[in-house]
Amino acid sequence: MAKKGNREIIKLKSSESKQCYWTTKNKKNSTERLELKKYDKSIKRHVIFKEAK
Repeated sequence: MAKKGNREIIKLKSSESKQCYWTTKNKKNSTERLELKKYDKSIKRHVIFKEAK
């Protein structure tokens, strides 16, 4: 069985288009909003993805 803990599924939205990624984050260790630089398929370049609610 999978462990139940502090990890939650979050949605990352692109800063320049409507592209989204889904990932998990440990809410206990990192309480601030997550920002990652990832590849955006719709505009074909790397942009910043920010955590959305």
